[in-house]
Amino acid sequence: MLIHRILRVVNILIGVLIAAAVAATWWYVWRPLPEVSGTLGAPVSGPATIARDALGVAHIRAASAEDAIFLQGYVTAQDRLWQMDGLRRLAGGELAEVVGPRALESDLEARRLRLKRLAERQAAAAPAGDRRWLAAYARGVNFFLETHRNRLPVEFALLRYDPRPWTMADTVLVGLQMFRTLSQTWRLENQKAALLAGGDKNKVEFLFPPRDGGEAHPGSNAWALAGARTASGKPLLAGDPHLEFSLPSTWYLVHLRAPGLNVSGATLPGAPAVIIGHNQRIAWSVTNLHFDTQDLYLERFDPNSGRYLFRGQAEQAAPERELVQVRGAKPVEHQAWVTRHGPIFLNEAGRFLALKWVAAESGGFSFPMVDLNRASNWIEFRAALARDPGPAGNFVYADVDGNIGYQAAGRLPIRRKWRGDVPVDGASGENEWDGFIPFEELPSYLNPPSGMVVTANENPFPAAYAYEVGGNFSPTFRSRRIRSLLEARKGWRAAEMLGVQTDIYSEFSHFLARQAVAAVENRKATNPEVTAAAALLRAWDGRMERGKPAPLLATLLFQHVRTALAESASPGKGAAYTYAMATSAIAKLLRERPASWFADYDQMLVRELADAVDEGRRMQGRDLNKWDYGLYNLAAIEHPVGGALPLIGKYFNVGRAPMSGSSTTVKQTTSRLGPSMRMVVDLGDWDRSLQNITVGQSGQFLSSHYKDQWKAYDEGTSFPMQFGKIGAQDVLTVTPRQP
Repeated sequence: MLIHRILRVVNILIGVLIAAAVAATWWYVWRPLPEVSGTLGAPVSGPATIARDALGVAHIRAASAEDAIFLQGYVTAQDRLWQMDGLRRLAGGELAEVVGPRALESDLEARRLRLKRLAERQAAAAPAGDRRWLAAYARGVNFFLETHRNRLPVEFALLRYDPRPWTMADTVLVGLQMFRTLSQTWRLENQKAALLAGGDKNKVEFLFPPRDGGEAHPGSNAWALAGARTASGKPLLAGDPHLEFSLPSTWYLVHLRAPGLNVSGATLPGAPAVIIGHNQRIAWSVTNLHFDTQDLYLERFDPNSGRYLFRGQAEQAAPERELVQVRGAKPVEHQAWVTRHGPIFLNEAGRFLALKWVAAESGGFSFPMVDLNRASNWIEFRAALARDPGPAGNFVYADVDGNIGYQAAGRLPIRRKWRGDVPVDGASGENEWDGFIPFEELPSYLNPPSGMVVTANENPFPAAYAYEVGGNFSPTFRSRRIRSLLEARKGWRAAEMLGVQTDIYSEFSHFLARQAVAAVENRKATNPEVTAAAALLRAWDGRMERGKPAPLLATLLFQHVRTALAESASPGKGAAYTYAMATSAIAKLLRERPASWFADYDQMLVRELADAVDEGRRMQGRDLNKWDYGLYNLAAIEHPVGGALPLIGKYFNVGRAPMSGSSTTVKQTTSRLGPSMRMVVDLGDWDRSLQNITVGQSGQFLSSHYKDQWKAYDEGTSFPMQFGKIGAQDVLTVTPRQP
């Protein structure tokens, strides 16, 4: 019958389509998965092994440190090649070449910052010893490329392009991209200048405090406990740097072992050596110092000739022209002028601004990470950091001899009698940097009497510091919370540090909630919506917990109060105020309540609480008790290419994940960023140490390690950081052969 013949043809077609889909999946997705066992002939000086544990972490044992770095490049390319290529394209302004016009604005900003030019210049000028490691890593990446051109990760097939060979300059580009991510103070300079224009100078200055007066110790998101406070009698060191969420993860875990080198921890895909981790003698963690390393200069500039004034003399800016390739469209010409202060930016007010940035200063590049990986004591540790060009960081230290310490590192500009917190006159010559703060004068200490080093991005510089201090530091709410938890008892064990890292109590949000409740009571408010909101906040314990309504209400209240303060300081510009220290400014103002800001603070709080309720109802409905903070604090964990595919894209993603925590909790989590890695090192027994990243080791979609760490990350658990005892699941034996 005809119907049977039609059904038969349809079934055959369905079968053919399924077979074609399976074949395509095998060819483009399964076949590129890394070879993790067997034998590999490679240009190394002696036999080596790459043992992968249950999480896919590569434990590399090589005949020389150079071989280990070569193999690090190889295994990172196995797992993260497309991410590496994406990072260098993002930093170099070359994304539009493969993804089209939607990346053009990103490319143009990267070109304005001149990152690719800087990378090429800095790689060429790097010391010979540092170039050795950059070159070894590049050779490892390129060896993978040469041997796998016909089976590269699926993203290259989806975007229809082949990656070019890896260079030393590409590694510098990856580093500059991290520098760029952690150095955005020029935007704050514009923000403050906008508020000052037509605003009350004293009030605006109040909204931008350099510190909040509660600094206990230098700041970043890490801590160390001396042996007197631990169960083992040896130090514990913990670190969980906060960065933007991404898939694949920001970090790639690896263990490198060779004569004179035995180090394990987190690396940046595209860069050699371990950035955060431990060797057989010391452990360390690092996050952003937040010191201001960028300045904007108002130039008296002629865009037609490129001439500008400096100290009464006309100078010629250097012209730079290049084409930005755009897939599916005509190339876009990018033209720039570069003054002695840096590239010219034209801001919204039509003024010519030049950006000066530490990363662009000549003679600034060195690569001390291998020296750091080999350091065996505090003296060698500091000697390595003395060469660190940045981004400026807070380094927390511990060693097997029982020492703990802190060291600020990086190139921090000296400003004489000016702070660099707003754009300054570039023509006068009176606002020039006077070199960099000597390393020996940066904040540093060893074995504090308290037996702990607690850091959480607060201002680490003493109030009477010899140099001007500016930056985007954080309030001390998180550091105080960490300290209070650690001081509560002794006998700490490594696994118990996870409870501190994932703590979600917000001192600030709880304080603001209580202030609002008191205001409702003092004003005897009768609005049922306001009284219901006050009741919700009155019963709240201050924990920024997903699934709960009060944290959302407290967050919206903060945003409305922040805007009200900024409106009082600079009418009509309240929405532009987003400074990190806003929480500190609000807390200080509500405690002191000066009459110059608000005639009635309780009335202001009741009004902003009512506005917060209205906004929340528009977002999540009229019943406050059904609100869910997690639905507001959604982290987008999505693959930038595979996640956009129709029908199957969701399988590439973790998705939009409800998160607990806030910007003022130890677990600092927003919809955009959060802990990028958690590490706890036990210096009494390396194998009791713990480490995990957000998603997984592999960037390959069908790998079992693509997102196998997400559940543990989300739930606040972790995995053994294998060092002495390696539970090898697969072993790849590497034998020497000529290049």
